[in-house]
Amino acid sequence: MKNIFDVIISQKAKKQIAKLPQHVLMKLNLWVDAVNHSGIQDIRKISGYHDEPLHGNRYGQRSIGLNKSYRAIYIELDNGQIQFIEILEVNKHEH
Repeated sequence: MKNIFDVIISQKAKKQIAKLPQHVLMKLNLWVDAVNHSGIQDIRKISGYHDEPLHGNRYGQRSIGLNKSYRAIYIELDNGQIQFIEILEVNKHEH
C-alpha cells in the first residue's frame, strides 16, 4: 500500500472539531501534522494513537483514539493520482 501524506477534513468533521476540548484538538492536530510529515504507514505504528480498522457498518473506515472519550474516524481515498485521508467525523466514543 502506498504511503499517504495528505489529510483532508470533511465539513461535518470541521463543525465537530470546533466543539472539541482544547487538549483533544491538540492531539488531533499533532496526528494530522505527523501524517503530513511522516506518512500514515509510519504513524500507524505509534501505539498512542490506537489506530484501528472499524467493523460492521463502518467497514472500510479506521479510527484513531484522541483520548478515552474521543476518536476521529477516517478513510483512505484514491482520487485519480492523489491519495489522501479524509477525516469523516470526530465524536465521543461509546464504550
